[in-house]
Amino acid sequence: MRIVDLIKGEKPILSMEVFPPKTSDKFESIKHATEEIASLKPDFMSVTYGAGGGTSDFTADIAENIQKNYGVPALAHLTCLSSDKEKIESVVENLKAKGINNILALRGDVPDGFDRSLCHYRYASELIDDIKSHGDFCIGGACYPETHPESENSYEDIKNLKLKVEKGCEFLTTQMFFDNNILYNFLYRIREAGINVPVVAGIMPVTNAAQIKRIMSISQAALPQRFIRIVDRYGTKPEAMKQAGIIYATEQVIDLYANGINAVHIYTMNKPEVASAIMSNLSNIIR
Repeated sequence: MRIVDLIKGEKPILSMEVFPPKTSDKFESIKHATEEIASLKPDFMSVTYGAGGGTSDFTADIAENIQKNYGVPALAHLTCLSSDKEKIESVVENLKAKGINNILALRGDVPDGFDRSLCHYRYASELIDDIKSHGDFCIGGACYPETHPESENSYEDIKNLKLKVEKGCEFLTTQMFFDNNILYNFLYRIREAGINVPVVAGIMPVTNAAQIKRIMSISQAALPQRFIRIVDRYGTKPEAMKQAGIIYATEQVIDLYANGINAVHIYTMNKPEVASAIMSNLSNIIR
């Protein structure tokens, strides 16, 4: 099943992101968590790809398991910044052999002190060409409603995003955001720029206060006052914070659906209980 065909329909789509282990000794425990999430039957699941490609085999194995044994379409992430063309070819051929035909093409984060002049790939748009040369893959890409942190401004960011789409990116998945109005404004701007591929809204349920620092370091997402007040009130009460974070994310999803955004992707952090709670909250909306 091609992801783009799923998200072009009128039915509300709810998908989940999971991540592979960094080391082989963690494989079984993380595989089990991803299986618990897969058993909830989300519309599809994405599997992330570690920095430098260190988890590429784990990504492929978990994606294959989700798709083959649970019947959930898998979307494999593929980052290119630290890889050469031979490595990318090897990974893509491995995904093909495992029956994975959906790939999220990403540049990847730049490590501190990394010399980008030595890279085979500078941008995800360059990766798309090589993926397409190896088969009929459905290719997605990332987008930043609050502008990519390395872009000079939002106009430059949208220009680069349009290039990615022109290269063959068939759908986009957003970085996390906590104010839906940011997404609505972003969608207006990219549609005005001629970017008309489907956009999947990425939502991160914040279930503990420690996540905030991590979120701010990787996304620079704006935190609405309503959200900040929730963290201030419940951040020191783990169970209350988990419940409040799940409710906040659920309310975001309901508002997105109500405003015509039919595809939502939950960044689960490999937490089956969080994925299950959100799906339960939406049971009569997504079925």
